[in-house]
Amino acid sequence: EQHRLKRSNDFVARTRQLNELQSVLSMEDAPLRIECYDISNTGPAEAVGSMVVFEDGLSKRSDYRRFAIKWTSGPDDVAMMGEVIRRRFARFLQESQAPADTEDLKRRRFAYPPNLVVIDGGKGQLGRAVEAMEDLGVERVTVIGLAKRMEEIYLPGRPDPLIIPRGSEALYLLQRVRDEAHRFANAYHALRRGKRMTQSVLEGIPGLGPARRKTLLRQFGSVKRVREATLDDLRDVPGLPDAVAEAVYSELHGQGGGPEFQSAS
Repeated sequence: EQHRLKRSNDFVARTRQLNELQSVLSMEDAPLRIECYDISNTGPAEAVGSMVVFEDGLSKRSDYRRFAIKWTSGPDDVAMMGEVIRRRFARFLQESQAPADTEDLKRRRFAYPPNLVVIDGGKGQLGRAVEAMEDLGVERVTVIGLAKRMEEIYLPGRPDPLIIPRGSEALYLLQRVRDEAHRFANAYHALRRGKRMTQSVLEGIPGLGPARRKTLLRQFGSVKRVREATLDDLRDVPGLPDAVAEAVYSELHGQGGGPEFQSAS
């Protein structure tokens, strides 16, 4: 592990990786800014996309971005990848074309275009990403797909994958970028899934409809804080009947449900 870290941090090694990748992909310039995209999902409710950024061969975490999937229904990784790429580059066009005095430059999170986009996936994901960028008129950005199974590289318009020799500097860099995208996407996915599962604890409580759940969370800030509240604290919540407060307290403290109520909104 120390050898890997030293290898990635060494300027000469990083320059060699970038130059080799430029040569392998027949790029005009070295890929000084690389963006890698990954999708993580166990269903549409928790599906997320990630964008990680490497500049000069090093990760640039301040430029990482997360995308909660909004437009795609069903477990369709190809469509989700298209959505993420479309949203990212639509923002790029919007922010790069805005006059400098109309917006704080520090807030222009998507204004910098990559030299190289790495799509985690094969032909399907790559094709949808290229389609999204072409629809938006984005040019001069190299796009590749990196398939997991055999570390095959797919290029637009090329039917057969490009195989980079194992142990090569270019493949090492691509693997590092792809693995970081996996890590970032999975961390966000776990966060969203955990939050959803935690909030669902409140959904089965009699008398606690959407409006009252929202009031509770606004009052206490989180389900954890609701669980820590005393019964008197719950009774003091505006608009929450005592009987519902008792049902919430009983449910969150393992004492069984309270009286049955019609769900209120």
